[in-house]
Amino acid sequence: MMARQGGAEPFRVAVFASGNGSNFQAIIDRVEAGELDVKLELLVCDRPGARAVERAAAHGVDAFVFRPKDYPDRESYERIILAELERRKVDLVVLAGFMRLLTPVLVDAYAGRMINIHPALLPSFKGAHPVRDALAYGVKVTGVTVHFVTLDMDAGPIIAQEAVPVLEEDSEDTLAARIHAAEHELLPRVIGWIREGRVRIEGNRTRVLRG
Repeated sequence: MMARQGGAEPFRVAVFASGNGSNFQAIIDRVEAGELDVKLELLVCDRPGARAVERAAAHGVDAFVFRPKDYPDRESYERIILAELERRKVDLVVLAGFMRLLTPVLVDAYAGRMINIHPALLPSFKGAHPVRDALAYGVKVTGVTVHFVTLDMDAGPIIAQEAVPVLEEDSEDTLAARIHAAEHELLPRVIGWIREGRVRIEGNRTRVLRG
């Protein structure tokens, strides 16, 4: 992705979240502190009562909130979301705890412009319960991965990873809390790299240029 030059249009970001929205909040905090030069254009949420929606309202971020059951299939609501993203000229889509698989409607339209954060060191522990799975397997180190989104779940080119040690006394909650803390640091950093045009996709690998 190319960096925006001075005086150009803002770099517009849409965040997709399904629940608490703590990563969404981490991005908001960096933007409001002047540490991340992007415009938070939209929150997309599939749960009207989610905390993420409250966070958007509290910080003046527009929200597109929908109920999947109101549509005949995933493609139907994704086409509406895509039209909204295109209308708003969104440059980057960030999946931050969005708990729904996407179809080619969105994935193809935003190929190379959609990232996801996953609470494990991919390719280990893909899927919906990576913290629980890491504990069950008995690993000594897990972590966080930010990667580009492809149609294969949790399999796109990896941009960055952060290791998190697993302690002997860890429960799922205590390990998840430390993983979330790592996510809140890594995700805004990666968004900044992309905004600066520093991330290049080369096959199934990425290269991050020096700033």
